[in-house]
Formats: sequence, C-alpha cells, structure tokens
Amino acid sequence: MADDLTAQLATATLDNNASVQRAQFSNRVPIKSIILRPDGGSGLAGKLARVGGWVKTGRKADKDAFAFLELNDGSCSGNLQVIVEADKGDLGQLVLTGTSLVVDGVLKLPPDGKRQKVELRVEKVIHVGLVDPSKYPLPKTRLPLEFLRDYVHLRSRTNTISAVLRIRHALAYATHTFFHDHGFRYVQTPIITTSDCEGAGEMFQVTTLINEAEKLEKDLIENPPPSEADIEAAKLIAKERGSDVAQLKSAKASKQEIGAAVVELQKAKDNLVKLEERSKLQPGIPRKDGKIDYTQDFFGRQAFLTVSGQLQVESYACSLSTVYTFGPTFRAENSHTSRHLAEFWMVEPEIAFAELEDDMNCAEAYVKYLCQSLLDNCREDMEFMADKIDKSCIDRLTMVAKTPFVRITYTEAVELLTEAVKNGKKFENHVEWGIDLASEHERYLTEVRFQKPVIVYNYPKGIKAFYMRLNDDSKTVAAMDVLVPKVGELIGGSQREERYDVIVSRIKEMGLPLEPYEWYLDLRRYGTVKHCGFGLGFERMVLFATGIDNIRDVIPFPRYPGRADL
Repeated sequence: MADDLTAQLATATLDNNASVQRAQFSNRVPIKSIILRPDGGSGLAGKLARVGGWVKTGRKADKDAFAFLELNDGSCSGNLQVIVEADKGDLGQLVLTGTSLVVDGVLKLPPDGKRQKVELRVEKVIHVGLVDPSKYPLPKTRLPLEFLRDYVHLRSRTNTISAVLRIRHALAYATHTFFHDHGFRYVQTPIITTSDCEGAGEMFQVTTLINEAEKLEKDLIENPPPSEADIEAAKLIAKERGSDVAQLKSAKASKQEIGAAVVELQKAKDNLVKLEERSKLQPGIPRKDGKIDYTQDFFGRQAFLTVSGQLQVESYACSLSTVYTFGPTFRAENSHTSRHLAEFWMVEPEIAFAELEDDMNCAEAYVKYLCQSLLDNCREDMEFMADKIDKSCIDRLTMVAKTPFVRITYTEAVELLTEAVKNGKKFENHVEWGIDLASEHERYLTEVRFQKPVIVYNYPKGIKAFYMRLNDDSKTVAAMDVLVPKVGELIGGSQREERYDVIVSRIKEMGLPLEPYEWYLDLRRYGTVKHCGFGLGFERMVLFATGIDNIRDVIPFPRYPGRADL
C-alpha cells in the first residue's frame, strides 16, 4: 500500500496543477470543495490535497496496518474518507471521535461499489488535536438535541447543529441580499433603549446601580463612614487653620507664610467636605421620594435591552424611505415553551409612503425569497434535514416558494375557526372575536383549512400595539400576521399610525407615559408620512425551514429561563 501511495504522489507531483485549490485564507482544502462537486470529487483523483477537520468515526483495519477515518470540517454535512497507514501516526489516537487532524495526501478513487466517490490517502500527518475518549461528551452515537444543550460550546460539532448553522447563515445572507436588491438600507438600531416598543413591560433592565451598591457596601464595611466625633474634629481643625490665616494676616506676615497657611486651610476644608459626604453614604440602591433614583444610574434614567428595533428604525424610514434592521432582541418572559427565547433575532424592514397592502406584498415576497434561496443554495443541508429531522421540509419550502399566500381578515379567520368548532374541531383555547389567535388556531388555518401560508389582517385594536394605525371602524387596526405551516405566526407587521392626535390618544389609552415617546411623536409632528413595516422572528424562520421542534436548537447560544451558558 505504501509503495502504491508513493507512486501516486510521484505521478501527481509531475503535474503543475496537481494540488487542489486551497481556501483563500487557509492552507487547507475545504472538504466541501472536494465532495460536493457534481462528480462527487472523482474528477480530482490523483491530485494532492491538505485537509483539516475533526474525526466523526474511525476504525483500524488489516491487523492495525491502516485506519479509515471519516473527517468533517464543517464546510458541509458530508465527510471525507481518509486512509492513514500505521507508519504515518498513532492510529489509536487518530481513530477517536473528536480528534482534530490536518493531513497531506493524494485523492484517489475508492474501490468499486463504495458509497463515496473519492477518498484521501494520507502521505503526512501535519497536526493532531488529541481527545480523551473517557471525558469527551459527544460520542459517535446520535444524541438527543436536548442533551446537547448542556454542551452548547461543543454541539456545533454534531451533524444536526452544524447543518442548522449553515442554514441559518444562508437565511441571513438571503435576508441582506433581498433587501439590498430592493433598495433598502441596513440600519443598526440600539440594543440598549429607553422605549418599550410593545408596551408589555417584559424587558430586561440595564443598570449599574446594583454593582455600585455592592461596591459601596463592601467599601463601607472595609472603611466605615466617619463618626460625628470625626466630623467635629475635622471642623475644629478647619477652624484652627482659619484662625492661623487670620493671625498671619493681622501680623502682616510674608506672602509666603500666608500662602502656606491658606494651603493648609484649604486642605482642612476639603477633608471636612469629604468626611461629611462620606457620612451621608447609605448602603443599598439610591432612592428618592421612596422610589429608585435612576438619575444616579449609568444613563441617568431607566434603560432596557430592546424588544424590537422598530421604533428607532422608523426614524430612518422617515428620511431614507426604505430601511431595515436585523439584530438581537430580548424578552424577559418567563416562558418555557418550545417557541420562546429570552434572546432572539429579528428582521424588521420599514417602508415609507406605503400602506398595509404594500406591507403584505413585501412580507410575502421576502418569505418566498428565503425559501427559494435555501432550495437553490443550501440543498445538501436541507436534504440532511429531510433525512434526519423532517421528511416534509423540502416540500414545505417548495410549496411556500411557489404558492400565493391566502389573505383573510381577522374577522373572517375567527368565523372559520368558529365554524370548525361547530363541526367538531376541539381547540384548547376558546374562539371568539377579540382574542389573540393562539398557535393552534394559526396552524389550523395554515395546515388544515388552507394548507398554505395565510396572511391575517385588520386585528382588534385591543390586542395590538399602540403604534398600529387605527382603522375607520375604530375597532380594528391595520395589522397583519403571516402564518405558515409548522410554526404558525412567522411575521407580525402593520401600517404605523402617522396621525399625531390619534397616536397620542392610543398611548394614553394603553396607560403608557408620553415622555419616553416624545422623540417618536416628533416623527408625526414634523413631516409625518404613511409608513409600514413588519418583524420576522429569525429563529422561527429557521424552525420553519428545518422542521426542528424546539427553538433552543436553532440559535447558536440559546438563552431562556435558568440558562445563559457561556
């Protein structure tokens, strides 16, 4: 075998083009560029390649003369079979799952009947990252996704999570491409905000008051505040230093003497001020009039992690016309469902000079584009998902990409749900006009009643945010939700209320203070314009695409009640 490999290597080196093209910023060849070729890599037979990756599985053969390794570098779901002879390295270490390798070798055709189209015969082992098999938590057996959440720093080495990440990347790239191609500008809205976009109050607070209070408490323990006696003594010293200055002036002492005395007087006064200030320090969070004094906080006022970048991005829509933001958002909702995270990502476009129908058109076009982009550019990973997770995921993407969305009013949706109940359908949540549709209602409409995506619009004002435009009936607002099979609500959006008097009334009606929204009201005071927008929950889109059941498994580092690992 060694002679055969040497001969192939010698033959290969005679060809100036023998080496496979390496990655632009690395001296290795991505496995994807070998095995995802139309010919499966067979056309590269005889060429030299340096590859790096992690061993998925390995086994020794022919009385430990050589080993077969399945190597994966994360560039794709597939593995490259690598053959290593015993004289090239310690096969006992190389075959262990999780071991990292960098090797040089020759690509060759495997024997007939083998699944792979090409394999690598190793000429030299460049690097080995060892693994202790007794401690490595990810054996080659398939592991439940829930188990992997306990190893969030390692779970990306599994086939499923790495495929999810590549799909997530493809969706993010498609998002930026879609909006760029349609003339939108990307705006980075703040993560720290003083405005509650939803008015629900489920926000994480950003404060340094607790840290400062802990520091003060520790300091007061180590260096107790001055007593009344200490302050009286400091006052006496300051009085004496003042008398010294007065006596020197009366005695017409030299300027140098008087100056030195004045310096000592000032030191005594400064020390007295510091002692008096320190004597007033109290442990705990500062309060004023019985309430927390946020003027002492880092930002001089209450601040939170944002639940949405919508309000801020509206300010740019009212100058640049078409914009979007794409970033992390936060919700302090103590929910343990498979659809909720404390930290998640939102895609939020905003369109000026547009109304609700324009909003629905944009949302439908965007979702279709995302689905088609995955079908066109992420086929291997989607086929993996169809094989391992959800057999219908590719068909679902194809259906959404090609099928016009149904559009019905909220009232029509409630009528359809009521009719279903009369015909024997049982829902856990009661159906009546005025309710916020539950996930089971949304999925019934998309999966049973219409079997395609549905846009529901004109919701009751009582269940929607203050910024949504009030319709002429004064009962509903120009809001819309895009519902899809598998996840229910994927997008929520609306035409924004551009009328100053109406939005002020809505804010007051919902019991919200006007002061934090004064800047938002300025957009209505100065050059108001009709505009609309929506928010797509990015993790929900990944759920929809992959068919994975729990949202905690489609974000790299999930945050939810009780868990914020790393």
